Amino acid sequence: MGQQMKRAVRIHLKEHISFYTFTMVLVFIGIFFGAIIVNSLGIDQKNDLYLYLNRFFGQVSDEHLFNTKDLFNQSFTHYIKYLGLLWVLGLSVIGLPIILILLFLKGVVIGFTVGFLVSQMGFKGLLLSLVSVLPQNLILVPTFIVVGVASISFSLRLIRMHLNRTEPFFPLLARYALLMLLIVALLVIPSSIEAYISPYLMKTVAGWLH
Repeated sequence: MGQQMKRAVRIHLKEHISFYTFTMVLVFIGIFFGAIIVNSLGIDQKNDLYLYLNRFFGQVSDEHLFNTKDLFNQSFTHYIKYLGLLWVLGLSVIGLPIILILLFLKGVVIGFTVGFLVSQMGFKGLLLSLVSVLPQNLILVPTFIVVGVASISFSLRLIRMHLNRTEPFFPLLARYALLMLLIVALLVIPSSIEAYISPYLMKTVAGWLH
């Protein structure tokens, strides 16, 4: 079973390497673009965001933390909705450009968050980024890329099937649905990090910075 899984993964990567390359570049362009957007903010906007961050991290250091169970549920639900939207868009031919936009926006959000923290707080902002943004996104970004590639691939196969019905639809749909089920199970990890680990790390860093 293990050898078959490895072989299937190798074949999948070989067949979709161009898709993976494109989506990774798209996400990283989004991250870069998000970081650049920070510089276009007005002084008032930066001050408002900075005051909000200071208030937030002050509450964290004073142990006014979120309810971890609620935070887990919110994170898990948010990620399922976002990735579920990518999956659903893959079921339609016209969803392809929206999939690309959503992947790009994911990168923009990460880039903006990190860029703003670093631009306003320097090294302190970098530390806060490392504990509040990086841990869960080490899993989330590859997960988004995998789902994005699967959605793009499925959408393109639908186009080919409309033009030339050479591939049975239901086995293809079953594999696509199985992937989403595996992804939903995987989302427990980043949601747990965001709910149970990141707040503790943020509390430690925020307390040290204050």
